Amino acid sequence: MADEPFAHSGTAGNHADWQTLADHLQGVADLAAARGGPIGLAAPARLAGALHDFGKHDPAFQRRLAGDARSVDHSTAGAKLLLDRAKGDERVAAEVLAYAILGHHAGLPDARGADGSMERRIDQFSDPIAPGITAAVKTDFAPLLPELVKRMRQGPQGGFDLSVAGRMIFSCLVDADFHDTELFYNRLEGRDSDRSWPALPDLLPGLRSIFDAHMAGLPGEGALNNLRAEVLAQIRSRASLPPGLFTLTVPTGGGKTLASLGFALDHAALHGHRRIIYAIPYTSITDQTAAIFRSLFGDIVLEHHSAIDTEKPGQSGRDKARLAIEDWAAPLVVTTNVQLFESLFAARPSRCRKLHNIAGSVIVLDEAQSLPRELLMPSLRMIDTLATHYGCSVVLCTATQPAFDSRQLHQGGLPLEGRELAPDPAGLARRLRRARILRGGPMEDEALIAALRDTPQGMVIVNSRKHALELFQAAQRAGLEGMVHLTTRQYPAHPRRILADVRARLQAGTPCRLIATSLIEAGVDVDFPKGWRAETGLDSIVQTAGRVNREGKRPLEDSTLTVFEAPGQPVPASLKPLIAAMRGTAGRFDDLLLPEAIRDWFEQVYWTRGAERMGQPMVSAFVLARSGTDFPYRTTAENYRMIDTVMVPVIMGIEPAAEAAIARLGLAEVPSGLIARQLQPFTVQVPEKARETLRRNGKGSFHAPEQRGDQFFVLGDKALYHADSGLRWEDAEYIGDGIW
Repeated sequence: MADEPFAHSGTAGNHADWQTLADHLQGVADLAAARGGPIGLAAPARLAGALHDFGKHDPAFQRRLAGDARSVDHSTAGAKLLLDRAKGDERVAAEVLAYAILGHHAGLPDARGADGSMERRIDQFSDPIAPGITAAVKTDFAPLLPELVKRMRQGPQGGFDLSVAGRMIFSCLVDADFHDTELFYNRLEGRDSDRSWPALPDLLPGLRSIFDAHMAGLPGEGALNNLRAEVLAQIRSRASLPPGLFTLTVPTGGGKTLASLGFALDHAALHGHRRIIYAIPYTSITDQTAAIFRSLFGDIVLEHHSAIDTEKPGQSGRDKARLAIEDWAAPLVVTTNVQLFESLFAARPSRCRKLHNIAGSVIVLDEAQSLPRELLMPSLRMIDTLATHYGCSVVLCTATQPAFDSRQLHQGGLPLEGRELAPDPAGLARRLRRARILRGGPMEDEALIAALRDTPQGMVIVNSRKHALELFQAAQRAGLEGMVHLTTRQYPAHPRRILADVRARLQAGTPCRLIATSLIEAGVDVDFPKGWRAETGLDSIVQTAGRVNREGKRPLEDSTLTVFEAPGQPVPASLKPLIAAMRGTAGRFDDLLLPEAIRDWFEQVYWTRGAERMGQPMVSAFVLARSGTDFPYRTTAENYRMIDTVMVPVIMGIEPAAEAAIARLGLAEVPSGLIARQLQPFTVQVPEKARETLRRNGKGSFHAPEQRGDQFFVLGDKALYHADSGLRWEDAEYIGDGIW
């Protein structure tokens, strides 16, 4: 074994092409500081980078690099060194860095509790590193404390604020570690890096010119187009307002997507934001929005909603370098609420890598009312922290503005007074009214089918995929023409074509009867004459009404959305209080589309629930005291889930583009990130147990596992994918484990 320790191995038996530990620690320290600089955390990020792999000085780790199979903990030594040297107030800074160092492979730990907690790992660690090596390490806490203090507010919010600073440092560290490791193995193996992105500030003059030309070329005649132009002008005129929190309340059909984009471009140009991030509740809208933006700006748009970034604790540097992990360095990112918010509360390195790139962004939360109530307090607190400490401007963009203002949602509300971008939202609601909401009472499937039979063009939205599929199949058996089914069981490229066909049929006046779940209700650009919606929250009902007479070309009295009860269909527990509140509002207001009715419903939903049942304990759990921190990072990551069931990706190798990308998985020189982006439109998210059953039953497998690990699971039995209803994993053969 050579005297000089190494961080990563190269050619076996020839140390000439191995990466030295000194080079890796210096490289990661420099890269982490460069990432931390724009967010005011360069000093702590640098020190975390300099010590993250300090444990690789352990002779046992050097033997592992040479071929010894025994695992070695190399992530605890640097954290313990910091904690041992910290005195007085330095202890807090040392702990913030210790979380990051301890977690750079296994994920951010809790402060105490489980075996993987910071307390347990430090207490159980027996330092194998020679004292002389440790003594030579410099740890200067002086520049750390001022940077951390600037990212905190006084009072009870201080602990949560500091925990977010810790997340940002962790992001800088793991991104730097991934990048330095990737560069080393790319050079060693002759691979190209995935890609580098241009900087948004450099692009903005051109992007704004493209946007202006596009808007000037849109039809300018008619009352609706004139109103959209008025809304756009007003919203863009407010781009000079100081960065921070904004609301944008524009009814469906008012052009809020393009208006919010115009604001984001102007606001970023005036205030120096580094990127624009659009977060959207449904993949179907993500796909639609990304397509609009790509048609304008080309391939500077990153669309990220797939979860192809699987990692395992303790992966080697070579394996880690091949992971398909998005870092969101693109100028314009279109993603989902799940991807954005679960990343902000995550513990895993792959999810957290992007966090430092969220700082300094204009974030548009499209359909902001869709934030889950049970997670509302931590979600709002994170939004507020990003705006207060990390240079973000956050636009809460929706047709049904929720009661997030601190004047309404007293505990944990946001300071939104005077920050509305749209002109006269109440007046816009009256001027943009296109449909009426009717109460239909109980309607069995037979009644819905009869209603559709009398309506050549109509849509029915229900509350479960099971009900949607049953109703669709029953309507087919009844011989109804033009039946269409949309479901999250379809891979994203498939609904894109289905929706294009739906729009063509609607425009041509040919039969088009759509049955779907809530994925169609918000933001999807379709225009039906009539619709039916199973009882749900008023926000969803109003959004669904926005798909009826969207363009205002039909008489208002004929354009109806009928809200019905679905006898015999189980109502999800999460919907029951929303339905009760909707019925209460309907008893007080004849017109459910009035802004006052929508406000009444939101206030019932939030005020009667209380902060404790909206996730406030997740905020309060991050405790900061003079004695140190108690941050439950891992527990919070487990609890902060926008989707209760753990969902994992399954790739549908059905179309030629998907088959071609799957074939590239066997080519080691092709980066995983590139292939993941190519396969994203062909991926279905399924419950984890469902994918495991498919694998064990021989209906699918991980492709190129020796090169890509457990990242790319491809459906083997294509007969399980149906053109009209997507992936039916339940059709897989029973294998005797009782899952199906």
